[in-house]
Amino acid sequence: MKFSVCVGSFCHAKGSYNVLCTLRQMVEEYSLHDQVEVSSMFCDGDCVEAVKVKIDDQETVSVTGAGAREFFLQRCAGLIEGR
Repeated sequence: MKFSVCVGSFCHAKGSYNVLCTLRQMVEEYSLHDQVEVSSMFCDGDCVEAVKVKIDDQETVSVTGAGAREFFLQRCAGLIEGR
């Protein structure tokens, strides 16, 4: 699974650094290095309400800094339970 976090100016102002750090921390916490990749990307012009996160270069979701942990737990539940 791959999460790409937008670091463009709009998303940066909305807290993309916090989202990026939280997702990377969660990968460490659950030892999912071999199954989950977290990277940054620049704006592609498809801005959303909060920070834009692309999942596997397909689905785009809006994630807040406060909701990043819950987002990760929901999206990676199957991977976490398998550990």
